[in-house]
Amino acid sequence: MAHGAEPSFLGVDHSLTGRRWLARLQDDRAALGLAQRLNVPEIVARVLAARGIGADDVPNFLDPKLRDQLPDPDHLKDMAQAAARLVRALRDGETIAIFGDYDVDGATAAALLQRFFTGVGGRVRAYIPDRLIEGYGPNAPALLRLKDEGAGVVVTVDCGITAHAPLAAAAAAGLDVIVVDHHVAEPSLPPAHAVINPNRLDETSPHRQLAAVGLAFLLAVSVNRNLRLAGWYASHAEPDLLVLLDLVALGTVCDVVPLTGLNRAFVVQGLRVLAQRRNAGLVALAEIARLRERCGAYHLGFILGPRVNAGGRVGAADLGVRLLTTDDPHEARALAERLDALNRERQAIETAVLEAATAQVGAAVDGPLVFAAGDGWHPGVIGIVAGRLRERFHVPACVVAMAGDVGKGSGRSALGADLGAAVIAARQAGLLINGGGHPNAAGFTVAADKLAPLREFLRARIADQVASQDVRPTLGVDGALSLAAVTPEFIQTLERVGPYGAGNSEPRFAVPSSLVVKADIVGERHVRCFLGDQRGGRLAAIAFRTVGTPLGAALLDRSGASLHLAGHLRAEEWNGRTRVQLMIEDAAPALPDESTT
Repeated sequence: MAHGAEPSFLGVDHSLTGRRWLARLQDDRAALGLAQRLNVPEIVARVLAARGIGADDVPNFLDPKLRDQLPDPDHLKDMAQAAARLVRALRDGETIAIFGDYDVDGATAAALLQRFFTGVGGRVRAYIPDRLIEGYGPNAPALLRLKDEGAGVVVTVDCGITAHAPLAAAAAAGLDVIVVDHHVAEPSLPPAHAVINPNRLDETSPHRQLAAVGLAFLLAVSVNRNLRLAGWYASHAEPDLLVLLDLVALGTVCDVVPLTGLNRAFVVQGLRVLAQRRNAGLVALAEIARLRERCGAYHLGFILGPRVNAGGRVGAADLGVRLLTTDDPHEARALAERLDALNRERQAIETAVLEAATAQVGAAVDGPLVFAAGDGWHPGVIGIVAGRLRERFHVPACVVAMAGDVGKGSGRSALGADLGAAVIAARQAGLLINGGGHPNAAGFTVAADKLAPLREFLRARIADQVASQDVRPTLGVDGALSLAAVTPEFIQTLERVGPYGAGNSEPRFAVPSSLVVKADIVGERHVRCFLGDQRGGRLAAIAFRTVGTPLGAALLDRSGASLHLAGHLRAEEWNGRTRVQLMIEDAAPALPDESTT
């Protein structure tokens, strides 16, 4: 996006993280008009206007209802065919195997379908491949083993759209496979009984941004309707599908799909189900994580999600699904404890790989892509490390874990580049063993002798995509606040516009001309601060992973210089009291004559 002559917010053209600050809302009149017309607080109107929410859309945005947003599932190509095959499997007593991915979206989708098919009286088992041994997606040995063990039909979730050879082997063996995936498809679809994917090139569905768990829920809705029409519930209890929405919310948030439209309704309703504490696994995980306050999208994405993910990254791949499907609170507690321990292990591994990758890249980036590869790097953390590099350098990043002559790679995008399309093009050009993804993320397998040409190919593709854009790194700011204005009541007002995530970014505020009254290092690389200003305001703050960076150095500096600080505000319960904290993302020196606005 070209920013033209837009003035920098608070005059910050080059912050301590190298970014230019820009107001997310350039025309204050839009916010004023919304506030007056809808009788909402001005800050709520400002946040809504900055995200392009018009007056007619505000009621449904602030109070999204699933009954208004949920489409007929059969509008998706192959959905009706898939539902009919699964009804037949239930009727004939066939075992239904769910083949999931090892991330949160795959785990929640697999758990949702396992809970649904079990609930309607079906025979079902979930299978999650081992990341290190089997890699991503369906593989022929696993599919054929599932058939030998009695599976009549396999449903792949969050994977399968590029698994042409494994699915051909399954079809040749007489195994029906239903693909439920949302990753970018190629013109030629895999040989499956049904392929449900809103990103098929021949698909006309407007719901292209659904996560796999959202598609799994739609599949359950379609199967449920077919069972009802077939009279199945004359002899079986009909399930309440709404109780599965906590899983849909978790997978949707963690897969970083836009929280707009149907996805937003899924998450809003799913958070309400989560508050009812129906899923024993999620209850145990929240307790292990010492989650005291009411769970929101932030807690799904940064507290519960990473723990569910830990099994697939550095432990047993099926731990997440087992946690999310058990109804035994004792088993749930044991699984949650194991996942929490694995998450700590994952954090240590991630830190080591990130340090090595950062050292390889250097202090600055010259070009549109960060690309790092190393022997012995754990493939379970390379996606997270790619995300950290993207955050630091503000360009797409790919990280490759080499093991002998083959490397597993993961990438995270920025600057509006479609990384998934670039990776698919690289595979089609013969540079990859396999690979795919979506605009924001991608995964691939590459031979060692193709590393250098792959890096140059991706650089060229991304450079072409962003050539017409102003790619200077920027930070969008929703407004400036005095420290005294940051109260629990203010946070409660902002919650009306949540849940926040991709497509509905969390509000970011600047607190101008603030003094760091006290600062110390907590954990390994975090800086904890207490802020003050000339008006007597006080605020707790923290800056994660900033030790050793210019931002961290400025916060730890004892010279007493004033700083403009920018970040998100978060409220948390502590000893029966609500405390607000600024999660610092960036800072810039404040000029002596600048004052709080």
